[in-house]
Amino acid sequence: MKLLLVGATGLVGSHVLALALALNDARISKIVVLTRNVIEAHPKVEMIVTDFDDLVQTATNWDVDSVICTLGTTMSKAKNKTQFRLVDYNYPLAIAKMANHNGILSFVLNSSMGADPSSHYFYMKVKGDIEQAIRKLNYNSLTIIRPGLIEGDRNEQRLGEQIMMSLLKLFGGLLPTRLQLNPVQKIAAKMLEAALQQKQGVEIICSEQLT
Repeated sequence: MKLLLVGATGLVGSHVLALALALNDARISKIVVLTRNVIEAHPKVEMIVTDFDDLVQTATNWDVDSVICTLGTTMSKAKNKTQFRLVDYNYPLAIAKMANHNGILSFVLNSSMGADPSSHYFYMKVKGDIEQAIRKLNYNSLTIIRPGLIEGDRNEQRLGEQIMMSLLKLFGGLLPTRLQLNPVQKIAAKMLEAALQQKQGVEIICSEQLT
């Protein structure tokens, strides 16, 4: 089976890629990685250096069975709502449409706990909007992962998240399961398995399933 991974240099995407390669799973014959930046070479990895504003030029190379999309940013990195929506909505939707047009039947999306198109919170609304838009493409198999606060080592420092994670590590056991930390390794494993299993219909995997 060939997988298309988008967002391989981010926290979740890098763990999906590392896990897929570490497992040496016979079901995975190749991982096609759409990336802006060159990553470390591997016999099972095919890199497609991509301009996400012009996906048409790369789409002919997407000879894969399933897509794993982990694209996402933060308001601090995006600087404004327009740029945030570009990365978290426009790019994933363009990829989903292109993959669907090319006959790919399975899509796995990393979203967020609280995703809701009617939310008053911009972040949650965008996440809900992209979920809703991809649902309308009617993939044979669509898995949506909704993690809460992700536990993992990031390249960039996020003070607010660091403080929250420290508190959750201390008192998380007293909170409901859905509010506890979600280890990035668990998220990556769920996404990879969903791409390989390709269950029919829409499956939502919530934060309480990722602790």
